[in-house]
Amino acid sequence: MEAALEVTARYCRSELEQYGRCVAASPASWQRDCHSLRLGISRCASAHPIVRRIRSDCAEPFAAFERCLQENEAAVGKCSEHVAAFLRCAEQVKVAA
Repeated sequence: MEAALEVTARYCRSELEQYGRCVAASPASWQRDCHSLRLGISRCASAHPIVRRIRSDCAEPFAAFERCLQENEAAVGKCSEHVAAFLRCAEQVKVAA
């Protein structure tokens, strides 16, 4: 895992884990049921420069991933290529010196 993902996991681990558990437990209604947890990740991420940079530099692949999730609410596994594209982008983001 690259530095950017490590920072995200380090500072927002609890939020990410809670959201992941919620999505897995609510395959048909995760968007509604897990909305507040998703907001928690956003609040956490907005506090860290590397995460803000990833959100900026990788906005397009992340938006594609979110669209895929919305279109495949009951089959989120269909979005694995979108996840991979976002992760490839995030791994290339560097913190400005």
